[in-house]
Amino acid sequence: MATCPICRREPPAPKYKPFCSKRCADIDLQRWFTGGYAIPVEPADELSDDPGEEV
Repeated sequence: MATCPICRREPPAPKYKPFCSKRCADIDLQRWFTGGYAIPVEPADELSDDPGEEV
């Protein structure tokens, strides 16, 4: 059985799956809202002013 990604407890009921409680689900949501989670990207070296030019 999977564990809660926030506190690592086993979820007792599927209501908040994959989290074990509303508290853990809210912690995860707050992390998304405040930028705690981010998708890594590599910055472009130089951006062209010409929209038709491929990078």
